[in-house]
Amino acid sequence: MCDRAKVRDNHSVQAKPAYLAVGIDADGDKHVLGIWLAKTPLDTATAGESARFWTTVMNDLKNRGVRDILIACTDGLTGFEDAIHAAFPHTTVQACVVHLIRNALRPVARRDRAALAAELKKIYTAPTEQAAFDALADFTASTWGERYPQAARVFETAWDRFIPFFAFSPAVRKLLYTTNSIESLNYQLRKVTKARGHFPGDDAVVKLLWLAIINIEDKRARERAATKEKTGKIKNSPSTARLIEGQRTIGWREALIELDIAYPGRIR
Repeated sequence: MCDRAKVRDNHSVQAKPAYLAVGIDADGDKHVLGIWLAKTPLDTATAGESARFWTTVMNDLKNRGVRDILIACTDGLTGFEDAIHAAFPHTTVQACVVHLIRNALRPVARRDRAALAAELKKIYTAPTEQAAFDALADFTASTWGERYPQAARVFETAWDRFIPFFAFSPAVRKLLYTTNSIESLNYQLRKVTKARGHFPGDDAVVKLLWLAIINIEDKRARERAATKEKTGKIKNSPSTARLIEGQRTIGWREALIELDIAYPGRIR
């Protein structure tokens, strides 16, 4: 979720959350695929509201030319997985590990979070699915697991969506199991929406967010050009590299080989 934008709707101002989708194409370039506004945050919406919203999102992607999705990394919001499979039946749904960790640590006392996070790391950095299962069992039986059983339940509940990335090498897993690239973009966009009072309608929010994305990328392009003119070299430091749109995925060539093996005939 990008942020809650205040939008005038039916003569009243409502706080509507904006959601973004980012995809990596066959060439390894990242693209913002769309921006959608929901009437209410989907973590508090009813199951029916969530399902209808995500169905609209997935059908929109399909109608605008997305032919196939190999792996969809999601936050596990209600109705999202069903909507993905309805539009793209052969897509693998991968739970965002970063969000699983956040959910597992949410009820944990602040003084215990660092130690508990270190224990949870043994689960998602395990070399194999079986090793991850054993690590989760060890955690559940440990003192930490007994003190915070809900942390283990987060992974147990999402297990089927958590394990798909174990089918790939550790280098490729880093490209698949987190929505952090969207989180970085969301942080930048929150600054834009917070600077506004309220918007006259949904379209105004989407247009502003898209223009903000273009502005962010153009600014970084100017910084890269200035650096190249000054030093003769292109330096993609975190401050100048593309944030999302058109950014080249590091390690994509190796990832493409593994993805082609895992999903034969689907990469074009």
